[in-house]
Amino acid sequence: MSDNKKYAVIVAGGKGSRMGSPIPKQFLPFLGKPLLCYAIEAFADAMPGIKIILVLPGDQLKSAQTVLRSYIGDIDVTVVAGGETRFHSVQNGLQKVNNDGVVFVHDGARPLISSDLIQRCYKQTMEKGSAIPAITVADSMRIVEDDSSRAVNREHLRIVQTPQTFKTEMILPAFTQSYHPSFTDEATVVEAAGSKVHLIDGLHDNIKITIPEDMVIAEVLLKARA
Repeated sequence: MSDNKKYAVIVAGGKGSRMGSPIPKQFLPFLGKPLLCYAIEAFADAMPGIKIILVLPGDQLKSAQTVLRSYIGDIDVTVVAGGETRFHSVQNGLQKVNNDGVVFVHDGARPLISSDLIQRCYKQTMEKGSAIPAITVADSMRIVEDDSSRAVNREHLRIVQTPQTFKTEMILPAFTQSYHPSFTDEATVVEAAGSKVHLIDGLHDNIKITIPEDMVIAEVLLKARA
């Protein structure tokens, strides 16, 4: 890799219907500013000079520009329209990656991402080619099959988070594949292209905001961290 450029593709393409709010969840107020601002600021702080690419539904691009001007100051953000699925949204964001380097793909609805995790993902990616944050499972787990279920050993299970991080030489060719329903995250896309992915310890408080209760939990966690 020549200049080792860094990119953060922050995906906030969902409608947030489970939040029960007319406002898309990425713009919901969270401790004084819209939710998506936290991820943007985290990457800007952790990796000075990083190129930040924000992927949003096409009908939110204008409102996003207003939000960014109002809340994140001089952080330079490239805003891109998303696609039909997460795969297509990430694919659109990756079109703005134009040098060799490292790409972080992060959920805009994970506001508690830390500088430490970002830096650890970067370091491992430089060493191994990828870093997929994952945490252990605390609860008992079962697999449901038709009208029955069976226990599964939770020691073999991990909950996958973001930022999923890759060298450009790994992720860019992977996203030239045709879409398949099995592509639930970036790791599955890269694996389908023939590359091995490597896990890294995630953070239990790096939660994804999906339902209203998550906002309450995230607020408590962020205040405790401060």
